[in-house]
Amino acid sequence: AQLRYSVPEDREPGTPVGDVAKDLGVEVRSLAARNLRLVSESEQQHFQVDLAAGVLLLYRRLDREALCGQSPTCSLHLQLVMENPLQLHRVEVEVLDVNDNAPQFPKPEVVLEITEVANPGTRLPLEVAEDPDMGSNSISTYELSPSEHFGLSINVRGDGVKMPEIVLKKALDREKVAVHHLTLTALDGGNPVKSGTAKVTIHVLDANDNPPVCDPPVSKVYLEENMPVGTLVTKLNVTDLDEGPNGDVEYSFKTSNNAPGKFTKLFGLDSRTGEIRTKAPLDYEESSAYEIAVRARDKGSPAMEGHCHLRVELIDINDNSPEIVLTSLSSPVLEDATPGTVIALIGVKDSDSGDNGQVRLQIAKELPFKLVSSFKEHFSLVTDGPLDREKAIGYNITVRATDSGSPPRAAQKTFYLRIADVNDNAPNFSTPFDTAHVLENSLPGTSVFSVSASDPDEGSNAKLTYSILDNGMQDIPISTYFRIDPDNGTIYTVRALDYEQDKVFQVPVEVKDAGSPALSSTAVVHVFVVDQNDNAPTIVYPSVPTGSAFHQTIPPLVEPGYLVTKIVAVDADSGHNAWLSYQLEETDEALPFQVEHRTGEVRVRAALSESQSPHRLVVLVHDNGMPSLSASVVIVISPEEDGVQDFSKSSDLPQSSPKDNNLTLYLIISLVSISLVSCVMFAVAVARC
Repeated sequence: AQLRYSVPEDREPGTPVGDVAKDLGVEVRSLAARNLRLVSESEQQHFQVDLAAGVLLLYRRLDREALCGQSPTCSLHLQLVMENPLQLHRVEVEVLDVNDNAPQFPKPEVVLEITEVANPGTRLPLEVAEDPDMGSNSISTYELSPSEHFGLSINVRGDGVKMPEIVLKKALDREKVAVHHLTLTALDGGNPVKSGTAKVTIHVLDANDNPPVCDPPVSKVYLEENMPVGTLVTKLNVTDLDEGPNGDVEYSFKTSNNAPGKFTKLFGLDSRTGEIRTKAPLDYEESSAYEIAVRARDKGSPAMEGHCHLRVELIDINDNSPEIVLTSLSSPVLEDATPGTVIALIGVKDSDSGDNGQVRLQIAKELPFKLVSSFKEHFSLVTDGPLDREKAIGYNITVRATDSGSPPRAAQKTFYLRIADVNDNAPNFSTPFDTAHVLENSLPGTSVFSVSASDPDEGSNAKLTYSILDNGMQDIPISTYFRIDPDNGTIYTVRALDYEQDKVFQVPVEVKDAGSPALSSTAVVHVFVVDQNDNAPTIVYPSVPTGSAFHQTIPPLVEPGYLVTKIVAVDADSGHNAWLSYQLEETDEALPFQVEHRTGEVRVRAALSESQSPHRLVVLVHDNGMPSLSASVVIVISPEEDGVQDFSKSSDLPQSSPKDNNLTLYLIISLVSISLVSCVMFAVAVARC
């Protein structure tokens, strides 16, 4: 918004200027919370804001003439900045002129000379009075004290300045009156009227009766600014009908209220030729026009003079680059900011005028931002698309300002905008499925595997915590078997594992970040228990109590190769640890029997005689583990006539029991389940990829 107020220049500090809260439609109690602050475009602070009342107050007494000089309008520009949300309001305060200055002549006494042969109607220019006030408070008119020979004429110059001139009404007679004393009064248009006076002394002279004449008396010249020093502005055309010294003209500047003292620093006048040249560079932005008054005076006795008025109007050229002012910047900005969010307030200024002062702003098209014009010479930088901190943690934004001059001038300003993180990314495991192996009977606390996850967010949004989920896939909660370090994801055993009881575990691991709300993901670690040789072979046939022997009878006359009996043993381990081998314990005497290494069959190795006594055999059963474990059984073989036995019908041989069948069924179901679960998880992983 843009607010406009006005205040007279003579008001005391603390005078209310305008109700800012009411005009902006903002509640007074919210001003302090929104951090309302006043930014002045001038070096001095002239105003202040009463946050309790929401009123703009005068900070110091204003002097319009000191602030704006002779400018027809006087305005002070302010900026009101409020936050949450960020807003910029422009305030223009017009300083109203009051009649606090009386007209004043440059000199309290003016001395003029006029020849006695001057014709009625001859004009004598007078010094212009100065009144710093403007408008109706400036000089309104002049008055001259009553005189028989002289009257007052007031002419209006091109810039509106009133020029008083004394006009000869009646022919003079120097012999009667040589000096005339008059009083010139300057009146302003204020209420009450103020005035200033100057004494005018007119000396009547003889001789030179033709003054220099300027043709034309008023002229206008156009000149480009920044022309080289010494550039010819114009050459005055002045004629004097007299001859000799009375027609020899000298030129000089006649100062006026148009920048007195500074005027002669910018222009130089050749007193002999009347050429006016520049003495210093001219700047359109400092002043667009100059009024020059030249006095042309002859060398007669008495000397006569004429007056030339020259108006020099400067042509603006594009000699000023735009200036970019970063009024406010909201950095960092959240990456989930909606399109249209205000990021910065930017102002631009160009001291040139017309097209040279028309400025357009632009930023790189590939940036997710755009410029929106708030009001004249003020822009808002807003988001124009989604932001993603994980793709760009910040942006170097270059704002380029280009004017419409020929050739155009440009300026640019670069600032850095940081993007703040929000928790918009869930943690991600390096792989959704992992496989680990651990030896059975390992001590509790043994490291099994380390899972690893990453989160592209930062700070607390990227701080990860690992945990194990109990999914009910095992009869006993998985947490009774394994634990995980919540910081580094290392999985440890809680107790010793038994391969013969559980061969594989599915350990669901969840990783969760510390964002709000927290995001998580899961992975499954298949932990395979590696078998160790921790079970010795068990002899299931023949089954005899510990310390006893198995008695077997055979016919006395049998051929070598005769099957005496068969040793049947099992091992709870698996793989190589369960591969069994059979052998006879070595003795001092040679035995007529042998045992098959792999099958455990005990056969006759040599023919037996009827007189042989019973034989005692010790059969050892070894597994293939490292170190190897073993079991043994003692068999006593006695040759007897009726010692014939059918092993296929023996009730002592182990038969396939329902329990063994159930164990086989359970093993098949477990293998099929593991295969199905692996296929499903593989399909899920493929779908995620």
